[in-house]
Amino acid sequence: MNCVICKHGKTQPGTTTITLERAGTTVVFKNVPAQVCGNCGEAYVNEETSGKLLVAAEDAARSGVLVDVREYTVATV
Repeated sequence: MNCVICKHGKTQPGTTTITLERAGTTVVFKNVPAQVCGNCGEAYVNEETSGKLLVAAEDAARSGVLVDVREYTVATV
């Protein structure tokens, strides 16, 4: 797909780091599968992965976590 940010690059499979913040909780997910622009580096995460990240971040916030850094894995997210 063409990058909607830079309008010049094409995306290709890769990984990215996603940081989510909510109500005093910060959760960082490393090595998240994404489509990454070869020109500007913008990353696009699919709907299924995005949903899993949001659920995991919400669980962390509910449990009182302030900062959490996680390696993305399908089984644990």
